Amino acid sequence: MGRKYFGTDGIRGTANRHPMTPEIAMKVGMAAGLAFQRGSYRHRVVIGKDTRLSSYMIENAMVAGFTSAGMDVFLLGPMPTPAVAMLTRSLRADIGVMISASHNPFEDNGIKLFGPEGYKLSDDIERTIEGLLDEDLSARLATGSRLGRAKRVDGVHDRYIEFAKRTLPRELSLEGLRVAIDCANGAGYSVAPEVLWELGAEVIKIGISPDGTNINDNCGSTAPATLAAKVKEVRADIGIALDGDADRVLIVDERASVVDGDQLMAVIAESWSEDGRLAAGGIVATIMSNLGLERFLEARHLQLARTKVGDRYVVEHMREHGYNVGGEQSGHIVLSDFGTTGDGLVSALQVLAVVKQKGGTVSEVCRRFDPVPQILKNVRFAGGEPLERDRVQDAISAGRERLGNSGRLVIRPSGTEPLIRVMAEGDDRALVSSVVDDIVGALKQAAA
Repeated sequence: MGRKYFGTDGIRGTANRHPMTPEIAMKVGMAAGLAFQRGSYRHRVVIGKDTRLSSYMIENAMVAGFTSAGMDVFLLGPMPTPAVAMLTRSLRADIGVMISASHNPFEDNGIKLFGPEGYKLSDDIERTIEGLLDEDLSARLATGSRLGRAKRVDGVHDRYIEFAKRTLPRELSLEGLRVAIDCANGAGYSVAPEVLWELGAEVIKIGISPDGTNINDNCGSTAPATLAAKVKEVRADIGIALDGDADRVLIVDERASVVDGDQLMAVIAESWSEDGRLAAGGIVATIMSNLGLERFLEARHLQLARTKVGDRYVVEHMREHGYNVGGEQSGHIVLSDFGTTGDGLVSALQVLAVVKQKGGTVSEVCRRFDPVPQILKNVRFAGGEPLERDRVQDAISAGRERLGNSGRLVIRPSGTEPLIRVMAEGDDRALVSSVVDDIVGALKQAAA
């Protein structure tokens, strides 16, 4: 059954337009508050946000919803998504909320929900909340002394800073490393540079002046060229690019070349395997991760388990099968020894630890395999189901046959936009390009 509000990563859309309106945000607070009330104790929710102008609007609406459902609200202010997940557990909250549209432009916003253990909600729980959104909840809301209270919480930045530092061995120092970091004018703008500095690095900071409208604007992990130019300018040893809510990371090496999430997972997996820390004999990634990563792991007798796109599906598979490393090519990397969701800063720290251990340059340490040629194109559509057209299905079947066993083909609708993503990869770039173009052409005709 399709979902009306929730996509692959919570609820997301243009701020002040359906479904990201204050009315729906308040209803989400009511519905989630009612769904997570168990027992007669005073229930609590923690709410963090990124630096978007609209986050204030959504935050206030959600406070009204949660308090009307009888939940006490702890307001964290601008905080990375992984910090909200961590504080949900640490403060013994029943539910956690991150108000963010992640890597999207500032005009968008979103609502991500976490359960009491800090994990993103399952499809079943999201469907339960969706069902409540369309009901009249007035008879179930709190009255009198059962109404919730709201307050700002002090000291949460320090909690996350200490948490992030403790993910490294006590004796490991980043002294001698010149680190450039781009915080995307987003949720990590305050805490991320502080962690690096306290660990001993020389820190050059960009993307740390949020004004409500400049989040992800030509900066951060969606625009790594800005960081690459800074790395080259200041001759940094490494560049770290976070996204708007700091749950994903890309690295820029000393040559100003970008290192994606697949390479970072390879670095961590190989290092942890050598140290006997890698669980379940491999890692978890999505169907979009490069075939080169799979071959790299196979050569080291490690396996790559694939899931559908979305870091919460990666986490679900990790929890079910006992893995402790997983992630996405985009830079969502989940290290379950430390946290319950993607954490851009903690992932970068693990890579820095390997750099310090091996003593090489970042380009030497982080280029673990040659990626197989991979081409991804998006087709926007206004409505209907173009993927179901016979012409499109014929093009997909022909593409799979042409690639054979030497490549992969992935076609999927976006979970956050009206797009169909067409990805193919294989050893023959010209063949891959031809397959993608044929399918995209058929999709465009069907969408028209």
